[in-house]
Amino acid sequence: MSATSAQLTRYFQRLKREPFTTLFSLTQPVIWLLFYANLMRHADFKDATVADYPTFMLAGIISFTVFSNSLGGGIPLLFDKENGFLHRLLATPAPRSSILLSRFINILIISVAQVLIIVGLSMLILDTSIETGILGFLMILLITTLLGFGLTILSLVLVFSLSGHASFFALLSFITLPALFLSPALVPLESMPDWMRWMAYANPMTHAVQAMRGLVITGWDFGQIFTSLGILAVIDVLCLGLGVRVLKRHLG
Repeated sequence: MSATSAQLTRYFQRLKREPFTTLFSLTQPVIWLLFYANLMRHADFKDATVADYPTFMLAGIISFTVFSNSLGGGIPLLFDKENGFLHRLLATPAPRSSILLSRFINILIISVAQVLIIVGLSMLILDTSIETGILGFLMILLITTLLGFGLTILSLVLVFSLSGHASFFALLSFITLPALFLSPALVPLESMPDWMRWMAYANPMTHAVQAMRGLVITGWDFGQIFTSLGILAVIDVLCLGLGVRVLKRHLG
């Protein structure tokens, strides 16, 4: 545990040395709140009724923020690999699991801080609310944890599987925007073309958004919640299985 704590401390010290990067990372979702939510406030969606778009979009902003953070979670480790620090770390007695666990905890803490900012500002600026209250908010944090875990593992797999940072960033850019559009983060599933809707069901962000949106707008739909939690848990297990195989080979 001390090895995990030491690496986690190092990540946060890096954030302290880069205050503007930290500030932009924490406040970037505000752009979606201030501009996109207001831009689409009076949008008319085919085959779906959206009474209050900022409230509708809240779950989408949270999910996309966690998705982006987690998929980019391997970036610090990628540069550690390229500058040789990772090789020196692997030569120490530190457990290999501490390398992965410290990255996940670091990303989770940042994501929770962003979710708090998103929810707080949306309530203050856009007059949104969470129908299920504080318990619903805690459930949203659980959903974000499940969404982030598998994607963080996948990001670390890419770090060790790709040749360098150019390939990593190119693939990250290629995945992120299509994943956003192939999800109900910005529009209802009912308003998407059939072929996009079916592709959206394979997107983990879709299941996180659907569960969160119910908690924000309609209340406790346990069928939807447990279905989404189950699907995200299965995705996490699959990503973990892939991660163990790939990382065992590279970290052995």
